[in-house]
Amino acid sequence: MVIYSWNVNGIRSAIQKGFAEWFAKMDPDILCLQEVRAENEQIPDEIRNFSGYASYWTAGQKKKGYSGVGIYSKIQPESVNHGFGIKEFDEEGRVVQLVFPDWVLNSIYFPNGAKNDERLDYKLRFYDAFLENSLMWISHGKHVVTVGDYNTCHKEIDIARPQENEGNSGFLPIERAWLDKYVESGFVDSFRVLHPTQKNAYTWWSNRANARENNVGWRLDYAFVDESLKGCITNASVHPEVMISDHCPISIELEVPFPPIMKQAPQGEVV
Repeated sequence: MVIYSWNVNGIRSAIQKGFAEWFAKMDPDILCLQEVRAENEQIPDEIRNFSGYASYWTAGQKKKGYSGVGIYSKIQPESVNHGFGIKEFDEEGRVVQLVFPDWVLNSIYFPNGAKNDERLDYKLRFYDAFLENSLMWISHGKHVVTVGDYNTCHKEIDIARPQENEGNSGFLPIERAWLDKYVESGFVDSFRVLHPTQKNAYTWWSNRANARENNVGWRLDYAFVDESLKGCITNASVHPEVMISDHCPISIELEVPFPPIMKQAPQGEVV
């Protein structure tokens, strides 16, 4: 099963730059989008109803043309959730979640904390709500796959200039510590499972100072899976050659069917 994920920085702009042609050529089983920045009725019918796929969209309610996520899927879900059931997070249109018989897929545009301390606090509380939701699904015996723009670089290897950015949101110690907590809670970064030491693998570049041409980037886009799926990861890639957005797509290939969830005994032994 091949899943692509992409922050398109505005679906209407991406359409004008060749999004449909790229999508048809890639032909993934599932494509997740972030930062759609459009109401459902603003997405052309031929894009919203792309041939061979069902699509599911969540738009922001507080501000038009802000945030927004979507999923195209060839695989029929049992149900669809447009958030975590928490108003302050759901109204920004950052989550669409497909629930399948034995797994859950999240396409998430995590908040940016750069504006001020209030938004940084919002980002961290959003992270916690997301983790609680993920662990809930695990406790119900469902695997969890979460792709999207996490808006944080985890390690120094994930950013071109770590020292210069250690005081900036997206690489703050408190944000990176949350990603450590996420991993400690039983989730793995699929790209680093297969490419633990690969450098210069970035997914976002500033529009300033020829950052993309010089590959001065940040790896903000991830595909995390629960630890029980680690052995199912057969490919995980970034695709910087795709120039339609300031982010590039990422992809993950998972071997199916999935194994049962591994549960932890009180002593820490797998049962």
